[in-house]
This record gives sequence, structure tokens and C-alpha cells, in this order.
Amino acid sequence: MKLVELKDRTLSIEPIYVDSVEDESTIVVFLHEALGSIGQWKSFPSIICQKLNRNGFIYERMGYGSSSKLNAARTNRYLHDYAWVELPELLETIIPKEKKVILVGHSDGASIALLYAAKFPDRVKAVVSMAAHVIVEDVTLNGIAPAVTAFHAGKLDGLKRYHGDKTEELFYAWANTWNLPEFREWNICDDIASVQCPVLAFQGVKDQYGTKKQLELIQDSIKVGKVIIHEIPNCGHHPHLEALTESVDLISSFVNNLR
Repeated sequence: MKLVELKDRTLSIEPIYVDSVEDESTIVVFLHEALGSIGQWKSFPSIICQKLNRNGFIYERMGYGSSSKLNAARTNRYLHDYAWVELPELLETIIPKEKKVILVGHSDGASIALLYAAKFPDRVKAVVSMAAHVIVEDVTLNGIAPAVTAFHAGKLDGLKRYHGDKTEELFYAWANTWNLPEFREWNICDDIASVQCPVLAFQGVKDQYGTKKQLELIQDSIKVGKVIIHEIPNCGHHPHLEALTESVDLISSFVNNLR
């Protein structure tokens, strides 16, 4: 793990190097979920990079893990800020301009990946979207309520292992922001319409934060790039952890078919 200094923040990243690199021109970048971190990905990023024979890296957004604390209150544009301000600066800082990225995002990270690909098409080879949100559904907000109850009861104290003294601020930045009245109408379908690269979008059938409508809207919204959608049976919000083999196979097949 190392720290990268940007204009107004420090981000923690973990490079992934594979034994045999098949494509030096492409880097795999992993974007974590709403309460995620480098450690919470477990072995998934390493498995994916080895399977694809491409180097990559994981990073923690501002407010997470070993990165800088949040420096302002979140708004209903916070995912746009991560996608259109932070991520471009990070990639410009650590990846040569001639290289492209394959973005692999989960939940918030997947929404960020789609937004970035729409704004910076020349830098993106492909997007893998796992359990992205493009609108706010009732099931999304209903899924937050029990998480708040669990946090109050100390059942989510395991997050402190990854986020330390940032944990409480981070948790409420997530829960409170999604419950803002103005967030109820949050919708990025128009924002991602200009995605040009191939997209693989999948999620679990039992995802407690979103329905198949999220996948259908991703497919319907993107006008240029080819979109493949898939649901994984008997799987919740974390397909890369709950259905590791199927997730790896889906991503491997998708990337191997890129032109």
C-alpha cells in the first residue's frame, strides 16, 4: 500500500502486479462500494488481474481507509465529484496518458465507473459494473434503514478495522446523504448516455439495495457502447464475494472478447 498526493487530498492505493502481463497498454482499476476499502475487496482484485493477465490497482477514495478524511459535507452530487474530479486527477497522476483502464466497480464504485467512462471515453477500455445504482429505488432506501439500526447496535464495528476514526463520519455520510429529500430524485441515466466503451453490468437477484431495473436502465441509457447485463441467482449485494467463481468467469469472458 502507498499514498498518492493530489491537490487537496491524499489517496491510498495498492498496486497489483501479475506474473505474466498480456496487455501492457491496459490497467485494471478497482472502485470500492459505499463503505468499502482496499481490504474489504479480499482476494478478488488479485484473482481478476491474474485471470486477465493485466496489472492493476485498488484505491481508497477520500474519506475511506488510509486516505484523507472528508473535507466537506456530501451532497447529492458526491458520486459525480468522485467520478469527474478525484478519479481523473488520480489516473492522470499515476497512469501514463497512453494507457487505458478497465474499470471494475462495485455499488457506489460501479456508478462512479459509469460516470467516469461517460466523461472521459478516451481513457476507458471497458467497464465492469457490479450492483451499480443509476436511480434511487424504494428498496435502496429500505436497505439503508436496517444498516443504521445495526450500526447503532455495534454490529458494524468491524468497519473500524478498515476505516479507523473515520468510521462514524463515513457511515453517516453514506446513510444521511442517500436519505436527503433531494437525493430521492437522483438519476444518472442521462449522464451515462455517452458511455462509448463495452459495459458488463451484473448484480445479484437478491440484492437488498436494488432491483433488475438498475440493470435495465443501464442498458437502455447507454446509446453507443455495447452493454451486457446479467443477474446472478442466490446472490445479494456483493457478487464478487458471494458468487466469486461466477463473477470471475463473467468478467474474464467479457474482457477476453474485447476488441
